[in-house]
Amino acid sequence: MQIRVIIEYDEEVKSFSAVCPELPGCTSCGDTEEETMKNIKEAIRLYLEPDDRKIDTTAKVYEVAV
Repeated sequence: MQIRVIIEYDEEVKSFSAVCPELPGCTSCGDTEEETMKNIKEAIRLYLEPDDRKIDTTAKVYEVAV
């Protein structure tokens, strides 16, 4: 799976930020581009991790491949 990551340098705070436009709220940061990329990969993994919340027994659960 490939996901777009946008990395920008913030001169004011002297660090890099990363966002994934297709994953709202999935962001990270770091002192270097390399650290930022490592951190955003971990953020993406956590974002996409299955949720273990209890589901009502009357609910229908589907898995969708995209």
